[in-house]
Amino acid sequence: MAGFVVRSTNGKKGKALFATKQYNEGDVILEEDPLVSCQFAWNAAYRYMACDHCMRPLETPEQNVRRLAAKPDIVLPHANNFEADLMNVASCNQCGILYCCEGCRDQALVSYHRSLCYDQTDARHPIHILLEAWKQMHYPPETTSVMLLVRILAYIKQHPDPTVAAATVKQFCHRTVNEDAELVHKLLGEQFSDQLNTLRELTASVISGDSIQEFLTPEGYCALMALVGTNGQGIGTSPLAQWVNSVSQLAMSDDERQQMDLFIDKLYKDVENESGQFLNTEGSGLFQLQSACNHSCGPNAESSFPYGNHRIQLKAVKTIMPGEEICISYLDECSLQRSRHSRQKELAENYLFVCWCERCTSESSQPDITSEEDMSDDEFDDEDD
Repeated sequence: MAGFVVRSTNGKKGKALFATKQYNEGDVILEEDPLVSCQFAWNAAYRYMACDHCMRPLETPEQNVRRLAAKPDIVLPHANNFEADLMNVASCNQCGILYCCEGCRDQALVSYHRSLCYDQTDARHPIHILLEAWKQMHYPPETTSVMLLVRILAYIKQHPDPTVAAATVKQFCHRTVNEDAELVHKLLGEQFSDQLNTLRELTASVISGDSIQEFLTPEGYCALMALVGTNGQGIGTSPLAQWVNSVSQLAMSDDERQQMDLFIDKLYKDVENESGQFLNTEGSGLFQLQSACNHSCGPNAESSFPYGNHRIQLKAVKTIMPGEEICISYLDECSLQRSRHSRQKELAENYLFVCWCERCTSESSQPDITSEEDMSDDEFDDEDD
């Protein structure tokens, strides 16, 4: 039985996730697969091979690190067991796109792929044209993909009851038209009106039908783009990270552990020198339960992807009592360490809300200057001295 409940709240928060039992630090609160997920367009273009459905990498840790470090002679110890993960790779019978197993291929076909299957080598196909247009508007590092939106439309169209599927998607939308426009402006930049209309027309050439027509109107498309921009949860999978995690579980002497840590540090340096910070297969997904988690600057839970695919896990990072709201942080660890004003500024710009979590409320007497301004003032004072 679930130890949580999703319920509506008064005000701008919309829905929220509440505990119905006590969770201790480290307890798993929930796990779920997304409604749909998708690898980022530029990520795929840079040869991060992954299952087209669940984003499980389609290369071993050794193949992965050799490619990222551009060193074909790297040999990873204790890596043999990962080769079995690639024994069940399957492909679509029509377009040849790859999946980690037949289960993912079949699930994709039933959920959305039947409407989106196309010859990957056809540069004139509407999907190819849409992807190229998107890549010219949205450069890496990416935060979402237009194909996530397209898969949502295909999910509705292929659903046994499209009305039910459309209602499921609409539950993610609870903003005003003006807020949607602001979010899309943030996503696409200064030319967002023209770009949004271009994307809408290109999307309509990819997929259409009575069941999704309302989402292909200017207002409906803007709402859908804002939806994927705010509710799309980033997903990252990495064979190298999986191998590092696996090795850390092995029994070793202190000397062996020290040697292994040095080896791993050098691996990451080699990869960073060649590929920079972009180590992972990256994309985003739409999660029904996890998306109900609101933000807190003092979160009591965090999300992760422990299975090397798009299945998300929500885990308690401190004790959560029955009736308490379960919250995650929308900000990264670095941003969380900054001043209240800096955090508020980032949340207002990217998510269009003012945070009144317990931490922000307790820090409300802090001066309204950003952390960078704090730093500049300190430097200025030092010069005066």
